[in-house]
Amino acid sequence: MKSILENRPALAAEVDKVAEVAGYLWQKGWAERNGGNITVNITEHVDDVIRAMEPVSGRFPIGTTLPRLKGCYFFCKGTNKRMRDLARRPMENGSVIRILDDCASYEIIADKAVKPTSELASHLAMHNQMIASGNGYKAALHTHPIDLIAMTHNPAFLEKDVLTNLLWSMIPETRAFCPKGLGIVPYKMPSSVELAEATIAQLREYDVVMWEKHGVCAVGPDIFEAFDQVDVLSKSAQIYLTARSMGFEPAGTTQEQMDELKRAFNL
Repeated sequence: MKSILENRPALAAEVDKVAEVAGYLWQKGWAERNGGNITVNITEHVDDVIRAMEPVSGRFPIGTTLPRLKGCYFFCKGTNKRMRDLARRPMENGSVIRILDDCASYEIIADKAVKPTSELASHLAMHNQMIASGNGYKAALHTHPIDLIAMTHNPAFLEKDVLTNLLWSMIPETRAFCPKGLGIVPYKMPSSVELAEATIAQLREYDVVMWEKHGVCAVGPDIFEAFDQVDVLSKSAQIYLTARSMGFEPAGTTQEQMDELKRAFNL
């Protein structure tokens, strides 16, 4: 069977981006075993031949109804698949899915019957929200940065915008390149609809959301942009934790300095 990517360079380029980021996540130690997920809305790259393709497996429930996703197509990391393998062989460790007309179920159309991420409800809910907002975002990332997760074990950091302001203050780039900051979702059962709903509520205000004691989600125009936001937040967390390990509380930039950055970058 031919790959769905054959003779479709734009679609292949999107999958290549996912594979590249998957490699970064593994190299950073953010993707132990099968940890983390990536989904990308590829509908704009789908042609009539793909639309006519028969599914390679049955119909599966999403677990919720997402009306904005009718007829959409997504490339998804497979459940129980490793990021390091997704980086090397994306079409063996991921799949293309089609959202059906009921907006509550999907089918796998390529290349193999690789079932998508167990966090699919959360991911597709994020995509539904992105379409509803009209922000043009196409990518959703979930990963496990050690430093950021460690910080969610401190209850003081779980209050609204406490962690955002702390991380912004560590290095100017974080204020510039993650301008909406970091939303917090209190611990909820992984893969649950409750987790998806709580994440969507935070994404109305933020582009990056921490799941307490679990990991981080980020959305963006493409998977590189989503990754970059997590990367700059992680750098800030490392600066904070390094200073603490040296025996002092980092001073951080002042509110006045952060306001100056906000004006300079039109944030």
